[in-house]
Amino acid sequence: MKKVKTSQAGIDLICHWEGFRSDPYRCSGNVWTIGYGSTRLADNSRVTQNTPPVTKDEAMALLQYQLVQYQKAVLRLVPLSLLNQSQFDSLVSFAYNLGSGSLRASTLRKKIIRGDPTAADEFPRWSYASGKFIRGLYRRRMTERKLFLSN
Repeated sequence: MKKVKTSQAGIDLICHWEGFRSDPYRCSGNVWTIGYGSTRLADNSRVTQNTPPVTKDEAMALLQYQLVQYQKAVLRLVPLSLLNQSQFDSLVSFAYNLGSGSLRASTLRKKIIRGDPTAADEFPRWSYASGKFIRGLYRRRMTERKLFLSN
């Protein structure tokens, strides 16, 4: 199978919406996070409140490390033949933010596989954390949707 990677546009989207934080923090989903939204360290252990601060370079290395996992998940869940680069990038961003389990269970994924032209309309439905509508997540989902619809 052809090796597919997230493009620079996809990485930039993730970095923009995750933002950089050198110290560990709890994200809107109440998960310990560091750098550009990383929940795991290079040794695959979870980020905790006691995780030491990271530099931007270390954070980018963590992001690249975690991207491999999410790229594989997208390729496992959605046939590559159904995706262009922009669609792949938007789904990697979605999975990076919400987890591959959310992509697996999503109507978004089911619609893509069925070839439903309204698949992109599913992105904004994923704008909630702990049952609450989060405006920043909505804006991120709309950016992912826009990327998904671009060529």
